[in-house]
Amino acid sequence: MHRLLAALVLALLLATASAAHARGGGGEARANGVCGRGASAELRLKGDDGAIRVELRIKGRSRGDRWRVALVHERRVSWRGTIRAGGGGEARLRRTLPDYAGADEISALATGPRGLSCRATATLGG
Repeated sequence: MHRLLAALVLALLLATASAAHARGGGGEARANGVCGRGASAELRLKGDDGAIRVELRIKGRSRGDRWRVALVHERRVSWRGTIRAGGGGEARLRRTLPDYAGADEISALATGPRGLSCRATATLGG
């Protein structure tokens, strides 16, 4: 499973052109994810006094579904872990990342049940 996640992160980095991409203005950015059948995702970024608040929402099929998620900030994995879907099949991740000088690109990659995957990329600032 770890090899699969690493391969998907690498594919995400190499194929950012195919990922959903949004450029934020005024300290906020949003991007809809590119997902397999049966899932949808949204990535939200918000600048907050030297930090970036990141929120990822994944809507799958079932309560209790496990999603392995990697956050990539400026081409480096900044967080990796597992989240579970609650009621309605929605899983949510909230993290705070440092706000670097200039534009910050943050990507989220998630792999879930039955091989489902989602990815989204958003750029804040710039």
